[in-house]
Amino acid sequence: MTAKILLIEGKRNDGPSFVAGLTKKGFQVETVASGSAALTRLQESRPDLVVVNAATMRTSGKRICMSLRQEAPSVPIVLILEQNSEPIDKIDANVVLNLPFTLQKLLNRIKPLLPTEQKAVMRAGPISLDVDQRWVRCGGRQSSLTPRLVTLLKILMEQRGVVIERERLFSMVWDTNYTGDTRTLDVHVSWLRQAVEDDPRHPRYIKTVRGVGYRLDVDEPEKTRPIPPLNSKKLL
Repeated sequence: MTAKILLIEGKRNDGPSFVAGLTKKGFQVETVASGSAALTRLQESRPDLVVVNAATMRTSGKRICMSLRQEAPSVPIVLILEQNSEPIDKIDANVVLNLPFTLQKLLNRIKPLLPTEQKAVMRAGPISLDVDQRWVRCGGRQSSLTPRLVTLLKILMEQRGVVIERERLFSMVWDTNYTGDTRTLDVHVSWLRQAVEDDPRHPRYIKTVRGVGYRLDVDEPEKTRPIPPLNSKKLL
């Protein structure tokens, strides 16, 4: 899956632009011209990484990075500074680069900050799940998950918009035909809500359909997908 980069570049002509180079390398790049515009786009765009090209703006980038870190603590930040810029103390950036440098050097510093395997990252609305690394990102925060919670969320994301019966969901997650006691499922859903929801007591995404089961609601068109049979293989 293509990594998404939010690139903040100003209008100074003497600073180099990295839009074309990053796009050519296969990244999905969205550009904004200021830190305030980036904050506006941050939650809706949900980038994997933010690049602050302070060399194209009349700023050191320190305040922009601080605001970005407060808004989305888990999103990596790369700060690009002009040549011979003064060192910045306590900068809220994962990587700081001083011009001049090659595009390849920028790529070398960006790649370790991205999910290890982009193809392992699933997305449903604002929710991103890395199946291999076992983390979920939603609303600017990132949480680690147990293997069982990864399986549960993966199923809900694959069947988003579809109500999955409690017994069937339990059978799929625990890979068993015994569904006599599904209270364990309720506990795991509660833990998952703590990782995903802003207010777990009033969930926005993981909905309970009383007397039936659970459904994942996200801000995208609902899709109806067939639910695998009870004898399906483990997802993890």
